[in-house]
Order: sequence, then C-alpha cells, then structure tokens
Amino acid sequence: MQKKIFKIIGMHCVTCSINIDGELEDTGKIQESKTSYAKQQTEVTFNPKIISVKEIITIIKKAGYDASIE
Repeated sequence: MQKKIFKIIGMHCVTCSINIDGELEDTGKIQESKTSYAKQQTEVTFNPKIISVKEIITIIKKAGYDASIE
C-alpha cells in the first residue's frame, strides 16, 4: 500500500470533502481517503498496482475539483 497527499482546489465546504472521499472510495480501488477541507488536501491510501496517481487525480477532477500531488 502507498499513501499520497493530493492538494485540492475548489472545495467550498466540509460537504465537498465528503463528496471527494465518497467518489474515491466508491471506485473500490482505494483503501482509504481522508479529505480535509481545512487543509485543502486529501490523503489517499491505495495499491499502486491497482490504481495510479493519474487515475486518482482524474476521479477527483470528475467530481468537480482540481487536484495535484503534493
């Protein structure tokens, strides 16, 4: 397993962080997602053999937010 922190742009409230966690975890490819509105970031635990960093960023972007690796 690997942990990466992604900077999130476009979150306006705590509900945004819940939405991001839901979108990531609904893929079934993420072990855990901890998104913080206060920090404007998400910490994702995943298996890089199953999903790539690029795919994670794409999921976040499809949810309506911009993301980059920190």
